Amino acid sequence: MPPEQAAIYDFRPVTKADLPMIARWLAEPHVAEWWDDPQTEIAAIREHIDSVSVEPLIVELDGRPIAYLQAYDPHLEEGHPYADQPFGTLGIDLSIGVPDLVGIGHGSAIVRQFAAELFEEGAPRVIIDPHPKNGRAIRAYEKAGFQPIGRRNSEYGEALLMALDAGEDE
Repeated sequence: MPPEQAAIYDFRPVTKADLPMIARWLAEPHVAEWWDDPQTEIAAIREHIDSVSVEPLIVELDGRPIAYLQAYDPHLEEGHPYADQPFGTLGIDLSIGVPDLVGIGHGSAIVRQFAAELFEEGAPRVIIDPHPKNGRAIRAYEKAGFQPIGRRNSEYGEALLMALDAGEDE
């Protein structure tokens, strides 16, 4: 179903049983270009399953897993490069794992819906940080209402920090 037809996504916690599927997604060329080595990433995701600062999620469409999403609080990690954001800000990262679903609007729709849910829970701002050369992701996030607020360099590499504030998503 194209997202323009009001797709509703479900977000559920990652379980250890999801890790092989996420590893396959991380190996897909459209994902691998922007993530580190899949084994390193899977080890980090495994640790995040029980984390307080990062919430790893599977995005489902009609009961079918289609993407990996993680939400994080930059204020819970000492020295986080986005700790200068307003208190309560939450960051998100998204990778659509199913190649056939890339480039048809799901990225925008997923981050728009998830940000709205975070705002309902009280977050004042949601940030996302695509690589500056990831034009497809930047366009998708802009379509969802995110605006660039600056470039950053950190241990995670180059990023274009983008933000959406509560009340701007409507």
